[in-house]
Amino acid sequence: MTLNFDMGADAARLRGELRQLIAEHVPAGYLGAFTDDPADLEVAQQFCRTLAERNLLCLSWPSEYGGGDASVWEQTVVREEMWAHHEPRGAQYMGVNWVGPIIMRHGTEEQQRTHLPPIARGEVIWCQGFSEPEAGSDLASLRTFARRAGDNPTGWLVNGQKIWTSYATMAQWCFLLARTTRVGDGGVQRKQQGLTVFLVPMDRPGIQVRPIRTMMGPHHLNEVFFDDVPVTEADVLGTVDDGWSIVQDVMSFERVGIARYARCERLLALAPQVLGEHWDALPAELHGRWARMLTHCRRARLLAYRVVALQAGGQVRPGDAAAYRIAVTRLDQDSAEVLMELVAALPPGDSADRQAAEYFRAEVEDHWRYSQASTVSSGSIEMQRILLSRAMLATGKAPR
Repeated sequence: MTLNFDMGADAARLRGELRQLIAEHVPAGYLGAFTDDPADLEVAQQFCRTLAERNLLCLSWPSEYGGGDASVWEQTVVREEMWAHHEPRGAQYMGVNWVGPIIMRHGTEEQQRTHLPPIARGEVIWCQGFSEPEAGSDLASLRTFARRAGDNPTGWLVNGQKIWTSYATMAQWCFLLARTTRVGDGGVQRKQQGLTVFLVPMDRPGIQVRPIRTMMGPHHLNEVFFDDVPVTEADVLGTVDDGWSIVQDVMSFERVGIARYARCERLLALAPQVLGEHWDALPAELHGRWARMLTHCRRARLLAYRVVALQAGGQVRPGDAAAYRIAVTRLDQDSAEVLMELVAALPPGDSADRQAAEYFRAEVEDHWRYSQASTVSSGSIEMQRILLSRAMLATGKAPR
C-alpha cells in the first residue's frame, strides 16, 4: 500500500499560481514580515492585497463573507505554500485561519458584517489576548477581569495584563479572553467557566502595548496592559461566561492552521541541491537522519490532513489537533538540528553558488530560531500531551 498526497489537477494548478505570485511579488532573500526592516512588513501587506484581489486570501470562505467558496483542501494548499515560503501573508494568517472562521461560527450577524470583509480583503491585523504571566499553558487560570461598569448592565471595564501577544504593536483588533464571573460566584464552579471572549479595538482607551525583544525579531512578542478598558455587549463573541467553548474551537483551528511541515520539507528537499557534489561526502549517519526527517514530514502532513478532514465535516476534536501539534513541533525542532548540521558543510563556491548557499543558510537559521519557540507557542507541548491523553482515555483509543 502506498500513501498518496496528490490532491489532483486543480490543487496542482493552484500551487503553480501561488508559486508564480510569490516569485513575482516577494523579493529574493525574503525571510518574513517581522524583521528590523519595515519594508518586509509592507511586502506582506501588499502581498495580502494581491491575494485578496485574486480571491486567494480566504479561498475556502463562503462568498458572502468575501471568500472563494473553495474546498478546505484548496485552502490547505494555500497554507502549505505560504508557510513553505516564509509566510508572505505576515500576520494575516491569524485572521484567515481562525479569527474569521470562529466569528462565522459564534459571531452575531453584525459582528460578521463588521469583521469578515476586512479580513478577506487583507486590510486588518488581529492579535490574540490569551496568555498571561501566570496563565500560559493553564489558560483558564487567567486573572484579567471584566467587571460591570457601575449601573450599566451592558458594559464592563477590563483590567489585567496579557503577555507573549504576537503582533500587538501593529494589530487593529484583539481577540481577548477575560474572566467575567469569579469561581464560586453565580454558579461558576470550575475555572473554565465564567470566561468571556471580547472583540476589542486596539485603539480603545486604556490599552498599552510594550514590545518584548527576542531572537525572533520585532513584533512577535509583546505585553499588553488593560486599564479600565470599556467593552460592551456588542463586543462579546458568543455568550457571556461561556468563552471556554470558543477557546477550544480556537485552539483546534489555530494548531492545524500553520503548515509547519511544508517549510521543513522544502528546506530538507533543497539541501542536496544546495550542497551539490559535497552532499555525497556527508557522513552516512547524517544522511540517515535527513531521510528520517523527510519521513516525519509526511507523518505530520498526514496528521494535519486528518484534522482538516474532520473540520470539513463540522467536527473539531482537540485530541486530533493535539496529536498533529506534537508531531509537527518535534519535526520543527529535530529537522532544524539536522539542517543546521547540513549548512555547516556548505562550501564557499563561486559568487552565484555563494548567494544561493547564503540564502539557504539564512533560511535554516530562521527556521531554527522559530523551532525553539514552537514548544510553547499555541499551547505547550506538555499541554498537548495532556489533551491527547485525555482524548485517548475518553475514547479508549488514540487518534489514527
